[in-house]
Amino acid sequence: MADITRRGAKWKKLIWPAIGLSAIAVSFWFLAHELRDMSWDDLWAGFAAIPRMNWGLIVLCTLCCYINLALYDVIALQHLKKKVGFAFVTGCALTTYSLAHTIGASAFTGAVIRYRAYTTKGLSGPEVGVLVTFCSLTFSLAVMIVLGIAFLVMPDLADRLPQFLSPALVHWLAVATLLIVVAYLISSALGLPDLRIRNFRISYPRLPIALKQVTIAPVEILFAAGILYFALPAEGNPGYMVVMGVFVVSFTLALLSHAPGGLGVFELAVITGLPEFEPEIVLAALLVFRMFYLIFPLILGLVLVALFEHGQLRPKRQPEGA
Repeated sequence: MADITRRGAKWKKLIWPAIGLSAIAVSFWFLAHELRDMSWDDLWAGFAAIPRMNWGLIVLCTLCCYINLALYDVIALQHLKKKVGFAFVTGCALTTYSLAHTIGASAFTGAVIRYRAYTTKGLSGPEVGVLVTFCSLTFSLAVMIVLGIAFLVMPDLADRLPQFLSPALVHWLAVATLLIVVAYLISSALGLPDLRIRNFRISYPRLPIALKQVTIAPVEILFAAGILYFALPAEGNPGYMVVMGVFVVSFTLALLSHAPGGLGVFELAVITGLPEFEPEIVLAALLVFRMFYLIFPLILGLVLVALFEHGQLRPKRQPEGA
């Protein structure tokens, strides 16, 4: 009986590293697919057209994106009243979001990676489930806020994407999305009771937590739009607000399509929404965006997964005298 228990513990110790290594293999396949579809001539032309200062701004925007994504997890941990080091949270967020953005199925991908990472820091399975749900909610709030404000500030945004948006509905969509956010804050202020499903309990975020969600979350989308903006030529550029508006609508359509990385949908919407540029110029800027927002973080995320799993497989040093 003891022998069977030891074997079970051994297999249990190996199963998560096996899942982690399998995720690396699958991710490399998606990465190869992404690189295969790129036009290296267009990519090089896009690189050559970007001023040196813009390269630094693109890198800065990318760093700010993933720092803000890490703050999604930080706020969720505050909601759960759990403390985890920011360096660990940042590494987990980088791995989670880089894989989710490229592979798709972000809820499932994020749940698996976060479960593997945060259970080593003492969180239970249900707590990780709440964390994943909370981060998805934070991102949804970010999209609604940025979309609503973009539609209100630029009511002619629908004219740039007529096949995707109805001009008659844009105003109402803006008002509706922002009202949802306001209703969320009001509900948080009222302190609604917890939702219980058997042994699973979901607590409504306290008002200070909800306020952090709606103020910090949209910043990531604004920096992501900045990557695309700085990758476009200055000549003929309609300005950051227009690029940001087209970006967030295109990004939302790509998410709704459930295509891995929004392949195809995102590009089509951005090219359509920026008629000031030739399609080849916009495509080159999009390739730069994918390199910095998706591929480089994905490579780094895979390295972090490999290092983490190597550390988990390494036998623990026994204390002297044990």
